[in-house]
Amino acid sequence: MTSVRVGVFGLLGSGNLGNDGSLEAALGYLRAEHPEAVVDALCGGPEVVATRYGIPATRLHWYRGEYRTASRAGAIAGKGLGKLVDAVRTAVWVRRHDVVIVPGMGVLEATLPLRPWGFPYSLFLLCASGRLFGTRVALVGVGAAAIGNRPTRALVRWSARLAAYRSYRDTQSRDAMREMGVDTTRDEVYPDLAFALPTPPASAPSGSPGPVCVGVMAFHGGDDERARAEEIHRRYLDGTTRFVRALVEDGRPVRLLTGDACDAPVVAAILDAVDSPLVTAAEAASLADLMKETAAADAVVATRYHNLVCALKAGTPTLALSYAAKSDALMDRMGLGAYCHPAREVDADRLLEQFRALERKSAELRRTLAERNRVAARQLQDQFDALTSALFPAADLVYREAP
Repeated sequence: MTSVRVGVFGLLGSGNLGNDGSLEAALGYLRAEHPEAVVDALCGGPEVVATRYGIPATRLHWYRGEYRTASRAGAIAGKGLGKLVDAVRTAVWVRRHDVVIVPGMGVLEATLPLRPWGFPYSLFLLCASGRLFGTRVALVGVGAAAIGNRPTRALVRWSARLAAYRSYRDTQSRDAMREMGVDTTRDEVYPDLAFALPTPPASAPSGSPGPVCVGVMAFHGGDDERARAEEIHRRYLDGTTRFVRALVEDGRPVRLLTGDACDAPVVAAILDAVDSPLVTAAEAASLADLMKETAAADAVVATRYHNLVCALKAGTPTLALSYAAKSDALMDRMGLGAYCHPAREVDADRLLEQFRALERKSAELRRTLAERNRVAARQLQDQFDALTSALFPAADLVYREAP
């Protein structure tokens, strides 16, 4: 069988465990169902991707200071030149492939601060190059949200229109793209790709109140809230710290989780403020590590989307500090829609009440999560079958005709 040249694209290997988990799920699919595929990446952290996943990887941006604020003339000029160079580099890379997969991630949203000339521009270059050279670009299980900033909105809309295949991780994402002028008639919704990762064994109940995982985030609001970013962050950090302190006063061990390297200062601030041996910080290097942490807990309270995914996938009763519609949609899909608390308005007393209600229904919620995870596994197999039909039609025909 002729080798298919497959590229994977995104902010991968850059410190965000959720993004890397989506990549891992996509690679698992390719290795299981398309072992003939020759795979490489254009990504944010090529050294990490090459070392961890064993595939060749190229840096996404020519200018190495892409994500640092440019204040000097030299840096501004470097960024400007980089945009031109990246247009050529991206086109050359895309042309070498038959298929490019953008695995999961919130690539069509701006629920966190985002500049149009950053990743939205990179994604547009990818999709436009795919259309130009006949390379099939697939946005697989991605997140999307309505975008207020007009340049960002235009780039995201055109990226989606130019892609050869689109699927979404929730209905709200598909609805958002429809509202932004994209024809979503043939687009499907499936669970987040991370639900395809292996599930760690759950710990046996100890009979006494056990550890609680609290997933924290360097949360400063969304792209349209830059003027209030510090106020939002202070309120989030204060409320979360007070909640952790209340757990400690009840004698509960607390394990702090993160999902991105930028969350480390939040962990440090909570450890300093609470100052108790009952509070420790996990050093997770992957979603598999996060799942093991959440599987060992009695309950989880978390902010980052993929912290929630890990906890729910592990089957642990979970309460979401929700900062975007995607978190609410995920919790609802998994049968825990009643256990959401606004990340922008963390009220420690109210959060503690919700947490205690969650724990009272722990056994029932674990049964619900077990069933919802079985459904998610079946739906993701449907996703991978659809992807094969859309991107590897020749291979799909061979497999269907095989005796």
